[in-house]
Amino acid sequence: MRTITRRDARVTAPSTVGTSTRAPVTPVPPHSAGDRPLPLEGIRVLELGNFIAAPFATRVLADFGAEVIKIERPDTGDELRGWRRSRGTTSMMFRTIARNKHSVTLDLRVDEGRDIALALAAQCDVVVENFRPGTLERWGLGPDVLTKAAPDLVIVRISGYGQTGPYRDRAGFGGVAEAFGGLRHVTGYPDREPVRPAAPVGDSLAGLYGAISALMLLLGKARGKAHSGPRVADVALYESVFMTMESLIADYDAYGTVRERTAGNLPGVVPSGSYPTADGQAVMIGGNSSGVFSRLMTAVGRPDLGEEPSLADGNARAEREPELNGIIREWTGRHTAAEAVAELSEAGVPAGPVYDAQAITHDAHYRARGMLVPMKVAVEDGQEAEEIRLPGVVPRIEGAPGQLRWAGPDLGEHTDDILGTVLGLDAQRLAGLRDRKVI
Repeated sequence: MRTITRRDARVTAPSTVGTSTRAPVTPVPPHSAGDRPLPLEGIRVLELGNFIAAPFATRVLADFGAEVIKIERPDTGDELRGWRRSRGTTSMMFRTIARNKHSVTLDLRVDEGRDIALALAAQCDVVVENFRPGTLERWGLGPDVLTKAAPDLVIVRISGYGQTGPYRDRAGFGGVAEAFGGLRHVTGYPDREPVRPAAPVGDSLAGLYGAISALMLLLGKARGKAHSGPRVADVALYESVFMTMESLIADYDAYGTVRERTAGNLPGVVPSGSYPTADGQAVMIGGNSSGVFSRLMTAVGRPDLGEEPSLADGNARAEREPELNGIIREWTGRHTAAEAVAELSEAGVPAGPVYDAQAITHDAHYRARGMLVPMKVAVEDGQEAEEIRLPGVVPRIEGAPGQLRWAGPDLGEHTDDILGTVLGLDAQRLAGLRDRKVI
């Protein structure tokens, strides 16, 4: 049985939460696949985060059945609600990243709000946060306080530069982490300024590491593994990016090589890249292994190059990159994207079209794999919900698949339900909190 320990005597546990026992996790709606349980049902997660990194981590957990309680400011909510929005008050970006979660409004800037947050944490298995280091400590919600309230709590902390080191106090967003982690410098064309990938790569990578951290710590706890001190994971955005840069530093140390921008292709990985087609589209071709290279050259009408012994070596192909790319480009320029992909796929060469959003929605493979899930979503306030396709659940787990149960909720949609069922607050107490703008 889990008890709630208060950090001071201002509010006693009974008046705050109604009971010191663990409230049951809110049941999820019926499952679509034979009513099979989701893998993380019974796990409750408190999300003290906004924007993308921490919410991305908790979305992974929510997709597989964890009850995620997302805390938002009563006045503005998560700023992501307003990003890339042309209609309504809540963006599709928020509806996507906050799916399967419960929205609870709570002002963490006031003592009463922080007391409720602590009581909620004591009823959870995992807390995920992405504030600047030291913020939770200033609010009296640091790991020492949280684990005093719930000794076996798993805490995941995501920040720009980590909880330690000389840069820990710097503000850090995903784009900055991509630059600091080495990714931005090698992205783009060599004769131009570096460019940013047009997706939140740094935040998403940190979110994945955050989810992995939570699952590792939960697994260790479930197996009774001894753990020295609180179960706290420290995830830095820049380190999440840096871990994708494979041998960047090893190449520098071993060969004195400083990687530069190579127009979207990986250095030494030849031939590989995007090639224009006759219909104004493009195809991505990966012909950079020796066996695939031979098949690619045969497919484009140059079997002599595929049989040339020297070109079995990757370094030799890299030295002749302009020549090889020119041959491939000349061939793709005589074919439509669909024709090129069909012929290369038949020849055993990895190739695929360069898709935009519209092309993805028409693709049979996306539909067959359940990657386009239609849901009724409120786009404009006060208007009838519209059918919007959201991304499916990844990864696919045979026999225990995740499930998209609802889109990101309206601001505070579950405040009364969660505070009532999890903490036992009655209608009068909730009304008082609302009057004082705590919720």
